[in-house]
Amino acid sequence: MRHRALAIGGWLALVVVALLASAALSGSSARTPDPGESGAVKKALSSQKSYEPVLENVLVQPRDGGGGKFMDDPALVKATKDLVAEFDKSPGAVTGLRTPLDPGSEQQISKDGRSGLVTFFVAGPNEEMGAHFNAVVEAVDRVADRNGDVRVVQAGDTSLSRAVDDAVKKDFASAERTALPITLVILLIVFGALVAAAIPLLLAATTVVGTFSLIAILERWVAVNSAATSMILLIGIAVSIDYSLFYLRREREERAAGRSVSESLHIASRTSGHVVIVSGVTVILCLCGLLLSGLGVFRGLTLGTALVVGLAMIASVTVLPALLASLGHRVDKGRVPWLGKRRTTSTESRTWQRLARAVVKRPAVWGGAAVVALLVMAAPAAGMHLQDAAVVNSLPRSAPTVDAAVRMQEAFPGAPTPTRIAVWGVDGGSSDTPQVKAAVDELHQQIEDSGGRLAGPVSTVRIDDVLMVRVPLAGSGTDEVSNAALRTLREDALPATLGKVEGIDYAVGGRTAFAEDFKEQLTSRAALVVGFVLVLAFVLLLVVFRSLAIPLVSIALNLLSIGAAYGVLTWVFQDGAFSSLLGFTSYGGVAGWLPLFMFVVLFGLSMDYHIFILSRIRERRLAGATTREAVVDGIAASAGVVTSAAVIMTAVFTIFITLSAIENKMMGVGMAVAILIDATIVRGVLLPAAVAVLGERAWTLPGVLKRLPGRSEQPQPAPVAAGVPAD
Repeated sequence: MRHRALAIGGWLALVVVALLASAALSGSSARTPDPGESGAVKKALSSQKSYEPVLENVLVQPRDGGGGKFMDDPALVKATKDLVAEFDKSPGAVTGLRTPLDPGSEQQISKDGRSGLVTFFVAGPNEEMGAHFNAVVEAVDRVADRNGDVRVVQAGDTSLSRAVDDAVKKDFASAERTALPITLVILLIVFGALVAAAIPLLLAATTVVGTFSLIAILERWVAVNSAATSMILLIGIAVSIDYSLFYLRREREERAAGRSVSESLHIASRTSGHVVIVSGVTVILCLCGLLLSGLGVFRGLTLGTALVVGLAMIASVTVLPALLASLGHRVDKGRVPWLGKRRTTSTESRTWQRLARAVVKRPAVWGGAAVVALLVMAAPAAGMHLQDAAVVNSLPRSAPTVDAAVRMQEAFPGAPTPTRIAVWGVDGGSSDTPQVKAAVDELHQQIEDSGGRLAGPVSTVRIDDVLMVRVPLAGSGTDEVSNAALRTLREDALPATLGKVEGIDYAVGGRTAFAEDFKEQLTSRAALVVGFVLVLAFVLLLVVFRSLAIPLVSIALNLLSIGAAYGVLTWVFQDGAFSSLLGFTSYGGVAGWLPLFMFVVLFGLSMDYHIFILSRIRERRLAGATTREAVVDGIAASAGVVTSAAVIMTAVFTIFITLSAIENKMMGVGMAVAILIDATIVRGVLLPAAVAVLGERAWTLPGVLKRLPGRSEQPQPAPVAAGVPAD
């Protein structure tokens, strides 16, 4: 590395400039477009000058669970009057106030008659909404404190949104605090030296800082969902460590064989460096498959993850060798007692070598048993039910607002997150007409005749030229009951009312509608995304290994491991296995976006192991070994790196399980299980069994494909002398 100072200085300059630019370039962020009718609602509202007023609800009910009718309970009536009086102390803070005490407000009292619902909009203008909301929260708290025998709790648009945002921020902070220390401990065990362990961690930290700085700049044009930040953070740490391990362990292996630092770096660059570039490009291109879904929420996630993987790849092939060249043998400084010497000299694993030798002797038996095991694990996925979690299912009830929403949902189904119907005039016409008002009144009658699928109370508010009608739906908000209610609203109630008014258009949005629109578009595009990833992976592996069998085998093995992860995911979260241990309550489904996201990300990440292992196997074969000998030697030589990388990546993804949102727990379990399967059953049994069965056919290419770019063979380093075997 003749330009080590330039490489290190350039990397630090990139990170610092990105950080300063993100701080200096302040401005509004782009908004994520929604699919289907939900997107039409969002577009209609974004064209108005005023913001949509915030709908909030306050539940008033006995704390002991008993009591008689609401109007006959003096404590409930007193608390409701007290709440109205508190709102009056903040003139202009609320509008559209409706209470159970108002004449003709039967819908404000629950069916069992014990609970009351106070509904209102937080008033504008736009710049004062925040202050008005804070005044409302303080008023509710004061009333709750003065009426100890009555439950007075709030849940609605902003209160639930803030609960989710707070949970995301806490999760992000928790992931930051946990990921790096855990990774450092594992790296100390892997390398046995403080300096060597600190290098991958330093690269991971600067990669993450640089990524989030660039994201902050690019958010002006591409929205990055706040929930994606934890995913980008942990994936960034995982791939940064992986790529550093590939390079650092190979350089260390060559030095242990007696080569100079310069020669070791040259070999590591030509072998592991090549693998890192191919793996990184594969991951990025696979991630681009998510863009074919057409879903705006995946754009920011794809951008952020591609950025962090790309920066990790660049750092691993530029800054890392520059650091190693500068440090030389000092990279082994700070050895851990009783561990350091053993770790700095180990190159091959006797355990994996023995397993690989047993597999290649009887590949059909071992491979068949592994395939059966993975198919059994994948079996529950056949009954996977895709369903997003409602807020009341996603976060734990320990959050006061979530607990309030759960209780409100039980007493007034759909009230915490009602569906939203936007009505606007066509060609600039007005939606404020007698015909529209009559249609809305008729909609009230349709709701009463819906048999409970459409509930109350219904709220109506005008946002400039758009009329917004809020209709609570039965069910949790995302379950089949809510979906059936949404279909009733879209297909029956609205066509029979607003659909008959000329000169207007309307669309249905809200949590239930968004989840259905999202799932419908995702389902319609899933085959395109999957096909893109499979074809891309096939072509890349075909070019890299100049073999027809290797890409087909790798794709089949990836599909098996991902299928097994899907099965475990379904069994744990849909069927509720280990729910108490993992700290969640099953709602009978798996987040609709997760399987496709897992497929794309895991297909890219698992290629790291496949490419690295297959490269070591091919290296041995080109040095003169038979295919079966090359498999055994390649598995043994790559065992230390792959095992270490898999342990770190699994530990990082396991952090997701400790986070509060059930979607994060799902992703943590799914990703960790898939990585474990890929690094053990697939790497240790299926891959060597498949290559052993294929024999020399694994490395052949049909004549018509021999014109592909690349070369069949390349100069290889001399065989490395084995060091002390590591189990």
